[in-house]
Amino acid sequence: MSLQYTGSSAFYTELAQVPLPVSANFIGGDVARVTYSVRDHDRNIKRYLTKTFDNQCTTSHDSSEIKASTTSPSKTRQAILREVVNNKRFVEIWAGSQLEASLDVSNYHQAFLTDDFLYSLSFSPSETSLIYTAEFEPTDDDPYNKFRYTPHFGDTSRAKKRPTIFLFRWTRSPDFTRATKQNLTLVALPGQCTKPILFAQATFATEDTIFASGHEYTTDGRLLGAKGCFNRPMGIWQLTLPKGSLGSSSASRITPPNRSCRSPRVLFHDNQPIKLFWFSNPIGGPHASCVSLESRDLTTGINTVLVPTVFEPTTPNGFPGLYTEYNMPTSPFLRFADRVYIVLQSIWRSRTTVLFIDTQSGAITDATEIGDGPLYSWTVHATDNKNQLICSRSTPTTPWEVLLGSLDEHDTLDWKVLDRSILSSTTKEALDDLTPSIIPITARGPTESLLIQSKKASASGSPKPVCVTIPHGGPHTTSTTAFTPSVVALALQGYTLNLPNYTGSMGFGQTHIEKLLGHCGSIDVEDVAESVRELVRRGVAEDGRQAVLGGSHGGFIAAHLIGKHPTLFNAASLRNPVISVGELATGTDIPDWVYAEFGVLSDSGSYTPPTSNSNSNSLPSLTSNSKSLASPSSTALNSMPLTPTPPPPLMTPKTYNTLFTASPIAHVDNIIAPVLIIIGEDDLRVVPGQGIGFYHAIKGRVRTETGTRIGDENENGNGTRKEKSKGIVEMLSFPGESHAIDGVEAARVSFEATRDWFKVFAEG
Repeated sequence: MSLQYTGSSAFYTELAQVPLPVSANFIGGDVARVTYSVRDHDRNIKRYLTKTFDNQCTTSHDSSEIKASTTSPSKTRQAILREVVNNKRFVEIWAGSQLEASLDVSNYHQAFLTDDFLYSLSFSPSETSLIYTAEFEPTDDDPYNKFRYTPHFGDTSRAKKRPTIFLFRWTRSPDFTRATKQNLTLVALPGQCTKPILFAQATFATEDTIFASGHEYTTDGRLLGAKGCFNRPMGIWQLTLPKGSLGSSSASRITPPNRSCRSPRVLFHDNQPIKLFWFSNPIGGPHASCVSLESRDLTTGINTVLVPTVFEPTTPNGFPGLYTEYNMPTSPFLRFADRVYIVLQSIWRSRTTVLFIDTQSGAITDATEIGDGPLYSWTVHATDNKNQLICSRSTPTTPWEVLLGSLDEHDTLDWKVLDRSILSSTTKEALDDLTPSIIPITARGPTESLLIQSKKASASGSPKPVCVTIPHGGPHTTSTTAFTPSVVALALQGYTLNLPNYTGSMGFGQTHIEKLLGHCGSIDVEDVAESVRELVRRGVAEDGRQAVLGGSHGGFIAAHLIGKHPTLFNAASLRNPVISVGELATGTDIPDWVYAEFGVLSDSGSYTPPTSNSNSNSLPSLTSNSKSLASPSSTALNSMPLTPTPPPPLMTPKTYNTLFTASPIAHVDNIIAPVLIIIGEDDLRVVPGQGIGFYHAIKGRVRTETGTRIGDENENGNGTRKEKSKGIVEMLSFPGESHAIDGVEAARVSFEATRDWFKVFAEG
């Protein structure tokens, strides 16, 4: 039976195009500006909308041409990186409504780089210079250089190979007119260091001092895939510009070689830089883990750990450690009373919450404790560096709303809703019927599941609604209580949804993450299977009415489940699933993931630089007697050499056998559930061959002209109804789509295909 289209999903279409808040800033006083991503199904594009909120009114405009923007320290200027038709690119400086400076940079470099791991956009303190990151434009006419292999940053980043920090300077006109071209300067900032370093995430500290992250190659010349990976070889560097000229800058690393450090943020006091903060994780090991928050006193040059790794919460629901986004907000500081706080969102078990972190003591306050209220998950977008912040929040059944938080004179945090999602009355009523909750998986604590179910369907008696289990990818991510259109739209089709946070999920302590290493394909799979049994025991679901849906590592788990527990699920939908781990190792942009997550080492027993359970609070002091910024001394740098990152080991027959045994492909002969496979043809993380190979392996179970398969016959020579479904498989393949399959049309069709597949097969 082939996949048959039953029409568009009105619920999905409406929910998917609800504007999603993606960034915000303050543009002066109490005026907040919020940018939203909007899926336009009519034009099949993603657009960007910017709304400005002041005390009198709200205005909005299409901002799809704006690739990035930032506000100056004084809030009187705004920098915009703009890209228009035909890839024409401009850097613009606005002073209020006056265009102060503008430069066409189309012939200076390639695309602006705005990914989390490359993005820079920072004013100098004098607000006469700006730094940003763009792809370098080679000018060599040598045809060999044109085609010579250059490593890139992996999935979604095939064209990102030479990130370069550009310095834009302008001289203000005395009569407040636009600066002439003669008063504009643009230069690239190469760093002088002992090995090739790709600088990004740059921010000004003074007119001639910049802090940036530096991405490093492995010894075999690789750039390991960066998206979603917290463990890459990179550090924080201090770049010093030559005074009074635009010559080459000097560069010195200020973080240790065994820590992956990113997202530098400078704290100012009386317009002077006093401290630098950044995120830190071990190099190697799990690709996402508990984050440490570290700092550097810019006067003494001493590095300290402000918030260390937490291995186990002190109480069952206690602080589990920092599980943040890849970066801090561009402006993360709040000031009240006599203290300065860093404001972050962090995963705490199955939701994200807002944390205030004291920059002196590291003490942490949960500013959005759950209590008995809705299961909100929060996102921090920006602060005004004083006493206000912009956040958004949602629940599994409530779309995003944008809030302004203000600290009053009594240090009480008050929230004001600036914007709410607008829904049709039909969709509102349908969402009101859904109830989200968090269910502990008692036999395998501290794992728990996010459950979404219909009040009406749950109360209607037997049979129970079909339960769809959705294990997350990663494996070190989390299914949080944030609103996800494709998930809630599936619940509105009448299904009960089970989203388990299995061993290895973030938000439960570092021990919970490390416990999975070397046990992928066993602990994670059995946690998810137990979550299904838990819901059956609780009367939420019933045997024989189960389906499973997963992408990436979630697809790996789902594929394992239908092979190891062939009668547990009636149908499966897999997006870019990991199927044969040994084969994946030679094709993925993150080959080290295979060896780390599955506990397979090289002959030497190691494949990454040495890591430590401790944080870098044992760093040597980098001190200076100068009253200006401390400079790393050569002695201190010699104590922190640039340790080369070894390449992943070569595949051996022994290693391949170990990985094959841990892979879903090892159990393909047991699969009887109909399987839908969805792949992105440009996926560099889990290459399309994984899904394609699984498709043919399932389809190839046919062995006789009558369509029966070896092992399908019972003692009487007749296959059971369940057995005769064996070998049913369908696959959709999306050109131009990468690992997430996140294009407007591709995401919609993927949802509708899963819906139609489950309509036919999920009830058994």
